This record gives sequence, structure tokens and C-alpha cells, in this order.
Amino acid sequence: MNVNYERRGSGTPLVLLHGIGHRWQAWEPVLDKLAEHHDVIAVDLPGFGESPSLPEPYSVQAAIDATVDLFGEFGLNRPHLAGNSLGGMLALELASAGHASSVTALSPAGFWATAKGRNWALRTLSMIRATGRMSERTRAAVMNTKPLRLVSGSLLFGHPSRVPVSAMLDDLTAMAAAPGFDAVARAGRDYFFTSPPPTVPATIAWGTRDRILWPVQARRAAQLLPAARHVTLPKCGHVPMHDEPDLIVRTILETSALASAKPAKETA
Repeated sequence: MNVNYERRGSGTPLVLLHGIGHRWQAWEPVLDKLAEHHDVIAVDLPGFGESPSLPEPYSVQAAIDATVDLFGEFGLNRPHLAGNSLGGMLALELASAGHASSVTALSPAGFWATAKGRNWALRTLSMIRATGRMSERTRAAVMNTKPLRLVSGSLLFGHPSRVPVSAMLDDLTAMAAAPGFDAVARAGRDYFFTSPPPTVPATIAWGTRDRILWPVQARRAAQLLPAARHVTLPKCGHVPMHDEPDLIVRTILETSALASAKPAKETA
């Protein structure tokens, strides 16, 4: 598959997976610092950014298989993984299946205890996407009006004032145009994380201002994955890389460093 990506740095490989509707640029605030320690590959997942969609019908397993195939194309053997939202869920699934050396999941999808939490997330993301379908003039007017920008941005970010207006506009445009959005959202309606816990170092981190996947879902993650390291991201939103880039870099690097100190168990 012809997947778009950004690659920087050198060292052991680290693959970054973004959330639904996003693109590799979600990781821009942390890319260069991570690249001081790793060969970092930030990908546009299929159907987002500049990557083509997977064939219908989309499924979580198809996305996992496509990502494993991508590892093969890059010549990667069990890279470190970090993901946000949809990307966090995929990263955990890949680690559970033995395809990672370590995994850091930032507000991963799939830990909603009830349909209410899942439906809220999907409806809210669809609403944000609808904003991206407004005329270019209207989008610009909303993003360039500070009170409106802060209110709308607070759905995704804990500190929306830290996100450049240009980045917000570009993300909205990309989200509206993403051909994979609807198929991924449909698959998400039936998804719950039920896979075996990863046997490699794993961190699950959740922002206290996450208004998409509520922070209470972190409790369910802790119940299902008790051996993982569970981290609170103070005042961070659902997409925390702009909120506290140094904290996110530190969280990912601490997890990947554990892999060299703790050999992975074999996966059955």
C-alpha cells in the first residue's frame, strides 16, 4: 500500500499512529525531540491525510494487517509504537499480537464501558468534521475569532490557544476530506478492546481535559491492562501533543527505554 509518511532521526524505529480524521502532522510538536533518540516514522493511516483508503469493508483487523504489511515494507521488526485515539487502539492491538517492542497509547479508543461513551465520541468527532465542511471563508472566520477558536478547539485540546490557527485550519480541512472517516467510524461502533495484554512495556496515558474519550475510560483501561503503566496527563486534551509536547516526549521515551531493560516475552 502506498502510505504517506514523514521520517526523521536515527536509532531504533518508532512508529507514530494518529487518531481518526487526523494525519501525521498531529505529531509535529514532538517529532524532532523524539527523532533525537529514534528513527521516527509518522504515518498517515489508510484513508487519512494523503494515504488511500483500505478496500471496503473496513475492519479493525484489516487496519492491523495493513500496518503490519507497512512494517514489512519499511523493513521494521517489532518497532516501538506510539498512538493517539484510533492510533492508540491500533498500537495496543499490534503490541498484543507481538508486533511491537514497546507501546505508548495516548487516550486510546476502545475502553468505553458503555455505548454512551462510544456514541458521544463518534457524534462529537462527526460534528467537528462537519465544521470542516463549511466554506473556506466561514472556517477562516471561526478560527480567526479567538473566543470561537478556543471553544471549538477545547473539544480536542486542553490548551487550544497553544495550537497555531494554520494548524487548526489545515486539520479541519483534512478531516472533512478524509475518505476513510465514515468507514472507520462505522467499525468503531462495535469495537471494544478485548485482546490479551501486551507482553512488552506498555504505557496508557490520558489527559484530564479529554472531552472526546472521557478520562473515566482510563479506569477501564487500568482494569483490563493492570500490568501497563498508567499515566495522567494534567490539563491535556484528547490530542495532547500540542498541549504538553515535552511531557508527551518524556512519556514515550520512558516507555521505549523500558524495552531495553525488560526482554519481551514470546507471544503465543
